[in-house]
Amino acid sequence: MSILADRLSNVSPSPTVAITAKVAELKAAGRDVIGLSAGEPDFDTPAHITAAAKKALDEGKTRYVAPAGIPELRKAICDKLKRDNGLDYTPDMVSVGCGGKQTIYHALTATMNDGDEVLIPAPYWVSYPDIVALFGGKPVIINCAQDNNFKLTPDQLRAAITPKTKWLILNSPSNPTGSTYSADELKALAAVLLEPGHEHVWVMTDDMYEFLVYDGFEFTTIAQAETRLFDRTLTLNGLSKAYCMTGWRLGYAAGPKDLIKAMSMLQSQSATSATTFVQWAGVAALNGDHGFIAEHNKVFVQRRDLVVEKLNAIEGITCLKPEGAFYVYPCVEGLLGKKTPDGKVIETDEDFVSYILEAEGVAAVQGAAFGLSPHFRISYATATDLLEEACARIKRAVDALT
Repeated sequence: MSILADRLSNVSPSPTVAITAKVAELKAAGRDVIGLSAGEPDFDTPAHITAAAKKALDEGKTRYVAPAGIPELRKAICDKLKRDNGLDYTPDMVSVGCGGKQTIYHALTATMNDGDEVLIPAPYWVSYPDIVALFGGKPVIINCAQDNNFKLTPDQLRAAITPKTKWLILNSPSNPTGSTYSADELKALAAVLLEPGHEHVWVMTDDMYEFLVYDGFEFTTIAQAETRLFDRTLTLNGLSKAYCMTGWRLGYAAGPKDLIKAMSMLQSQSATSATTFVQWAGVAALNGDHGFIAEHNKVFVQRRDLVVEKLNAIEGITCLKPEGAFYVYPCVEGLLGKKTPDGKVIETDEDFVSYILEAEGVAAVQGAAFGLSPHFRISYATATDLLEEACARIKRAVDALT
């Protein structure tokens, strides 16, 4: 008889984490591998942020703090949400977590009952459905095709809502596609949620890539686009991506007081709080100079354009140019049915990413992991010369197919 809980059957290991670990393993074994699977900027954390962490350590700020976060950080988050998004939150409407993922865990733990439905547009970040299922919920996947830039339409949203729907999860800019919702598109989705009979549906908006937008795109979050949804929205964000703090593990949520109180209570029974000196680094990040973000974005745009151009030049691959994040999500439908040099048929996107890893040492993530095939995800948050070499290797691998 197994000691393991039955609920674990609803969860699988994160595919992106697994592939990143595989890359590290292959490199340690001496393989020449270019890893394009990790959603992690290759820039160092800005110096003023690390300096704030060192200062906090030197000042002995290493003890327990309140589960919701230190007052200074919660105030900085409220100031950020007002400054950047025009949203009025007070510190008791903010909960700080150990990264965005833990914040989502707390939100769903606090709200999910068995059988509750959560609407998840696909392609989606790999962890959304598993976290929903872990807590007895039912992920309802809505396929959002490439011909609409991988975005949810109002008609799709309306058709998916049932009396059991509790949440809609929105992620813009998107992981894995980089697609972004304009203010008008968010207003159109909000209009559906404001229709009679849909009052029970809440919105969880994952804004982790908020500052990574290009080509003049102006970011909007849904509670900003439609203020009537303010009391039904949980706004999630964090410092991992734009601030180059992935390993620092600092995320946050802002929403109605009773939900935030429940999430903080769960924090008190899990990690107690985010790491104390890291929270002081978060204060410096949110309140300090942001000029480095624009400089990083210039590099990301150059890398994006390079990758999109080179992938679209490969016969059988099509790739949209995204407006945000640091991913592309090319389609490989034109390669399905072809054979590798050793006679294996490329039947799925997973077959394709396995082939380019084995044949050319390029690690990407199959579209099946994100709920929409036949695609694969490339992170262009890596050195430009490596991206050029990776694209050349992918072309070589594709040219070898028959």
